[in-house]
Formats: sequence, C-alpha cells, structure tokens
Amino acid sequence: MSVENSVTKHIEVTPAPIAPLPAKELEVDAPEVVKPPVVRTEDTDGQPRVSAFSLSSIRQKRELQESHKAQIKQGYDLPKEAFNETDMRLQWNKFAQRLSDSGQKIMSTYMQINDPVLDKDGVTIRLELPNAGSKVDFDNGKHELLGYLRGKLHNHDIVIDTHVNETVASKYAFTPEEKYEKLKALNPAMELLRKMFDLDV
Repeated sequence: MSVENSVTKHIEVTPAPIAPLPAKELEVDAPEVVKPPVVRTEDTDGQPRVSAFSLSSIRQKRELQESHKAQIKQGYDLPKEAFNETDMRLQWNKFAQRLSDSGQKIMSTYMQINDPVLDKDGVTIRLELPNAGSKVDFDNGKHELLGYLRGKLHNHDIVIDTHVNETVASKYAFTPEEKYEKLKALNPAMELLRKMFDLDV
C-alpha cells in the first residue's frame, strides 16, 4: 500500500457548517395616530364656547364687561336737548328740499304730503301717509332723515312714527290733473281762465 493512499484514507472531509443568513431588520414606521377633529360647541351667537374654568374665559368675561361699560357710556354721552315743533319742521323741510335737489323726488314728496307733528313726549315725530305702500317706502328710507334730525336738533332719542291715513291722498295732488282740480277747488275762476286761453291741463 502506498503512502499516498494511506494519507487519503485517514483524512475525512467534513463540510463546513452553514450558518443561517442574518435576517434583515425591516424598518417599520411607527403607526400614525389619527386624532378626531375637535368639534367645538358654539353658543347661539356663533362664538366658540369657552370653559368656565379656563384663563381664556376669565379674559373673555373681562373684555365683555369692558365693552358693555363702553356702550353704556356712549349711550349717556349722546345729546338729548329739548326742541320744539317749529325747529323740527324747519329741519324737516330743509332735508326734504335737499332730497328734491339731489333727485330723490319720491322720498321728498312723502315728507311733504303732510306736516309732521311732534308728539307730547317731545321726541316722537308722527307723519301720516296716504297708503301702506308709501309707508313701507318711507320707513325703508327714513334712516338718513333720522340721522340728520338727530344731529341738527341735538337729540338722539328722536324717532319717526308713520301712520296710514287714506284721507291724506285726497289732500295732496300728484298728477297734473289732480293739481289742476285742487287749484280749481281753491279758485273756481281757474276753469274760466283755462277755457278763455284754451289751455291744456
């Protein structure tokens, strides 16, 4: 037996142990926590409700008290001078003329349909209008007049109260025919004059 054969017989080849491959660590993001939307209960005035025990509620309460004091103070500071019916009518007619000059003929006409009357309380101005439509129109446009009168008469308690009186319509002439009839009622000779000169109405 040769030496080479004996050496080969004694060497046993053992396979190298196979180590398991290291498992890759997977990078997993932390799960997102979805918060439900904060629903604020709102008061009837549309403002978010604040807890009674929070600092913001104390601040809000203080601000509300200060604004309330300011409003009360402003109310007391407004002038409330007495005026008479003559002064009121003078300013009333000035404003009516101003409206007429600026092209607001309808409102000017409503103001001149009947003389305004000052009520016993000294601040309520009463005006009679011929129908409900004129009352609605006048009430919608009276805010500028009210501001003007309050400023000129130095009294911010003034209010204008309108009433419908159907007889007012017959007292005031609107169309040329109505104007002529009114003049004829005042002076019957107007008809004779119209016929003599062959005038149109």
